[in-house]
Amino acid sequence: EGAPIAETVYAECRREIADLGSQGVIPGLAVVLVGDDPASRAYVGAKDRTCRELGLHSLKIEREASISQTELLALVDELNADPAIDGILVQMPLPPHLDTDEVILRIDPQKDVDGLHPVNLGKLAMEDPTGFAPCTPSGCQRMLAESGIETTGKHVVVVGRSLLVGKSMALLMMAKGDTANATVTVAHSRTRDLASITRQADILVAAIGIPRFLGEAHVREGAVVIDVGINRVDDST
Repeated sequence: EGAPIAETVYAECRREIADLGSQGVIPGLAVVLVGDDPASRAYVGAKDRTCRELGLHSLKIEREASISQTELLALVDELNADPAIDGILVQMPLPPHLDTDEVILRIDPQKDVDGLHPVNLGKLAMEDPTGFAPCTPSGCQRMLAESGIETTGKHVVVVGRSLLVGKSMALLMMAKGDTANATVTVAHSRTRDLASITRQADILVAAIGIPRFLGEAHVREGAVVIDVGINRVDDST
């Protein structure tokens, strides 16, 4: 169950934020929303509310979908230089006329809390704890640990190869550590005979971005399954 684990994490955050506050430091997070995608707006709203509830300094910045690449990069530069902002999240996906990679590269790696800058991805691969790991795979790993699921020596199959989840999840689980040390297979939509591979999993992570892509035939009895996907489907009700 994700919700009780989230409350445990929030309690830890509140203590750490209070400790920093006693030293006169209030961590600041800036979230940038470009355009009016309903899902992105919901995510940004949730991030803003949670930050405020935890006692963080939250800055929510909204820009029209017509913003130019130059204007967006200038905004990132401003946030990089702002001493009140410790973390920057640019909500994805961006409108198609904008260069997402260039935006990610422009964010100061020390403020790239999404963990998508090549510096942070490199640190993740090198098992350097001074970098940021993407939050979704980190959350999956925390769920396994909090639920008492043993990972050492287990076979983890990750279905999905996105940078934000699939590849990063694989790196986290194959790393050295009590909540990792797993043997990892990464599969995806082009994998041949996918079910024969996923049925080998002790721990199956579905992060494919396609609804109902995995079914009963893909999961062996007794496997642990984490469904990362959030998908919108037609429903007559």
